Amino acid sequence: PARPEPDQEPRQRGPWQVRDPSYVARAMPGKLEVRCRSCGQRNRIPLTRAGAGGRCGKCKTSLPLPATPVEVERAEDLHTILAQAKVPVLVDFWASWCGPCRMVAPEIAKVAQQHTHEWLVVKANTEVDPRLPAEHKIQSIPMMAVFAHGRELARSAGARPAPAIESFVRSSLAGGGG
Repeated sequence: PARPEPDQEPRQRGPWQVRDPSYVARAMPGKLEVRCRSCGQRNRIPLTRAGAGGRCGKCKTSLPLPATPVEVERAEDLHTILAQAKVPVLVDFWASWCGPCRMVAPEIAKVAQQHTHEWLVVKANTEVDPRLPAEHKIQSIPMMAVFAHGRELARSAGARPAPAIESFVRSSLAGGGG
């Protein structure tokens, strides 16, 4: 890549911009950006429709719930997703410096892929916006919480394998808590 001239500043990235080209869905201010699996087009869906799917603006293919966790970095974006989601939401509160958080990340991804049509899986980065962990009273990470119809049903701290995460979500949705 070409280096910027000495008098030019390197291009700054906003916290919502994609860092990983293989992403499928990412929360942006007020929107959920979802990549179409058919044509690769980036589609912006209002956060108020998170969990409702949609259609690709380019090829008109149906956009299902993301098969990967949706990355959220702002408290207001998480609040909007939780309040408006049409399906239950599993939130993984994490931070990049946390070893157990990095260990559980592939397990969370497995859960998102296996339950695409049942749940929306969100990874909430607690480092970027201090209001995000404060509003949800997160005191230890990794912390997983299950939400339905805008309210928290259960939470559980610690890393665990995908089958245990699935069991936690199912029991939370059935009213058994965590």
